[in-house]
Amino acid sequence: MQIPYTKKTLDNGLDVIVHEDHQLPMVAINLWYHVGSKNERPGRTGFAHLFEHLMFEGSAHHDSGYFEPLQRAGALLNGSTNTDRTNYWEVVPTGALDLAMWMESDRMGHLLPALTEEKFTNQRDVVLNERRQNYENRPYGLAGVALSAALFPPDHPYHWITIGDPDDLRAATLEDVRRFFETYYHPGNASLTLAGDIETARALDLAEEYFGEIPRGPVVPPVSIARPEMAGASLLLEDRVELPRLYLSWHSPAMFEDGDAALDLAADVLAHGKTSRLYKQLVYERRVATDVSAYQHSREMSGVFQVACTAAAGVALPVLEQAVTEALAALAAEGPTSDELERSEVQIEAQFVYRLQTVGGFGGKSDQLNAYNVFRKDPGYFDQDLARYRAVTPSQMADAVRQRIVGAPRVALSLVPRGQRQLALPDASEVLVS
Repeated sequence: MQIPYTKKTLDNGLDVIVHEDHQLPMVAINLWYHVGSKNERPGRTGFAHLFEHLMFEGSAHHDSGYFEPLQRAGALLNGSTNTDRTNYWEVVPTGALDLAMWMESDRMGHLLPALTEEKFTNQRDVVLNERRQNYENRPYGLAGVALSAALFPPDHPYHWITIGDPDDLRAATLEDVRRFFETYYHPGNASLTLAGDIETARALDLAEEYFGEIPRGPVVPPVSIARPEMAGASLLLEDRVELPRLYLSWHSPAMFEDGDAALDLAADVLAHGKTSRLYKQLVYERRVATDVSAYQHSREMSGVFQVACTAAAGVALPVLEQAVTEALAALAAEGPTSDELERSEVQIEAQFVYRLQTVGGFGGKSDQLNAYNVFRKDPGYFDQDLARYRAVTPSQMADAVRQRIVGAPRVALSLVPRGQRQLALPDASEVLVS
């Protein structure tokens, strides 16, 4: 699983990682800023995601849309934001590498001179509309908002979703977002990977040429907050949906912590594929659910383990809650079978391989090198990461489920069609989300 690479840190603090892959005449440029919604604060949320939009609106020396010149040169490009990081990537023909590097460096070093009140207001409205489309007007879209708010206290960086609170966005000023950019979007808080049809020496020279003169920027202090405690809750949310859905969520280990890999595998045993325990029982045999999922969502500061089930027509959510509770108790008591553990480990290893099929994009080699560099300070962490999963034993999985899930407080969310509260868990309290 090792991907050959060279790493150099420029004088201004920018980490530069190079991976040579000459199979195709293409180069992937992948840039991570170690900033996400966890770096925001109550009353000032949504800034990291807002900058994902603003960074495509032009900079001082190219005060126009970012997509057109690169796509004209044959590039693919995109960006994304989550709680812990923001990334931007381009995959370009080798001959367009200088263009992509120049444009990427210009928006890192010279975005603010081109950031006008008009651009800011326009993109804020775009984000507010995106929130309406993806959360407020999408079936089950508000579940994540309700769960994040219930799982984490108001002062915790995971209390709000990445897109931010609409009132916070409306209250934001151009000066607010300028200060946010100056704090986080600079070489000292970034990691740049070049992967593909380029020689290492030339790649490092290009990084120095285009990024070397950009000032380092201020030191970004790590976000520090006590591990959250939760008493548990049962919530009710009515929405414009056809079928009720039950969400059960627990605090879980952070990224790379003890128990993280074991719970990742446990989620696979429970609900990945048609032979998984919950799918086989609820969807195939009893036909009380139309779908079921489980995942261990590990992040830098804290994780969330979640099971979600959509009920079949006419089925009340207590039926699903009982089945999930029994399945978790059985896994905590007995652990997985050897066949289940082997299947889950093979699935995890396959996912590692799938992510490395391309040099660029989301999850390609360049993205993975950056991820390990930002979160582990080691771009070559592939084998160590995979070894965490290979080392999990049945008893370790059982212990993780027993200690972190079965014996821990949870948030249960009953999301039901409007006017059908009788389908929810009996102890659920109504929650208002907007």
